[in-house]
Amino acid sequence: MYKKHLEYLKKDKLLKVAIESTNIEVKPSLEFDIYHYLLDSIVSQQLSVKVADIIFNRVLDLFPERYPEVKQLISMDIEILRKAGLSYRKVDYLKNVAEFSLQNSMDYKFLQKMNDEEIINYLTQIKGVGKWTVQMLLMFPMDRPDVFPVDDLGIQTNMKAIYGIVSDKNIPNSLTKKELKVALEKVSDNWKPYRTLASKYVWNWSKS
Repeated sequence: MYKKHLEYLKKDKLLKVAIESTNIEVKPSLEFDIYHYLLDSIVSQQLSVKVADIIFNRVLDLFPERYPEVKQLISMDIEILRKAGLSYRKVDYLKNVAEFSLQNSMDYKFLQKMNDEEIINYLTQIKGVGKWTVQMLLMFPMDRPDVFPVDDLGIQTNMKAIYGIVSDKNIPNSLTKKELKVALEKVSDNWKPYRTLASKYVWNWSKS
């Protein structure tokens, strides 16, 4: 899987070391229910994977066959959703996704006709769905090949370590946040057109 892509990415010598020291094989994780994926993503925001899974399963348990049908989610009492462990803001965001889907398609085939930027612009119309969330959708359930989530903290942290980039306000002459993003984007240019795969390996890389 991705053999030719990896050969290309390993032309970047530092990335090659990171890839070869990562004890996983990155595989596609396609998921065709974009609506369900966005709900899961919103619940997961700012939570550990374990806690997010617990809360999302509680939410699913509120619905017949554990699926939050659009109209049922919109009409469900806020306090019932709150008891599952959601904040008021996340309840609003979930309902926003459902309401958007009533008037706008979230069909996988429909979205596949768009390029990455068009999908980002389309779905970020939903309050509560930001660029990072859509980039995760592009990278994982849609497996788009050339996505680089420069704002992701995990990507930033690991790329700084792999490439020896210093960006720390406590260290004199180190890069500012804005300069860091420019530097990381420049590095990622070497990964095109396979920045998604490179990013997945960077995420899974560990200094230990």
